[in-house]
Amino acid sequence: MYLWLKSLHIISMVTWFAGLFYLPRLFVYHAQSSDQISIERFKIMERKLYRGITTPGGVLTLIFGASMIWILGYENFCAARWLHYKLLLVAVLVVYHAYLGRLVGVFAQDANSRSHVFYRWLNEFPVLILVGAVVLAVIKP
Repeated sequence: MYLWLKSLHIISMVTWFAGLFYLPRLFVYHAQSSDQISIERFKIMERKLYRGITTPGGVLTLIFGASMIWILGYENFCAARWLHYKLLLVAVLVVYHAYLGRLVGVFAQDANSRSHVFYRWLNEFPVLILVGAVVLAVIKP
């Protein structure tokens, strides 16, 4: 059972990160757009990506991850210091996810005040979290 949960955790994590990587890229293009047709198209794409792919991927990642921790048991959880650091990174990622959701709303209301350069930098943040989480999960320092 544990390996099935681990497989589903990885699959949903890939889905979650696909959205976390692509959504800021859509913000870059949206911030650069000036014609109404493109702006409306980006609003739809951002909403569907966030609600239909990114959020379900994140929720499933958390559910399958929590299920694996539950199967490990309390004593093993306490002994796995690497897992505590990984969970800290996951918490940061959840905050980042929520921030992206807020930005979807900002764009939906035509209230964006930031340039495409800001969103280009924002797009790099989940890479750092991904690298840290994978290294912790594989190497288990």
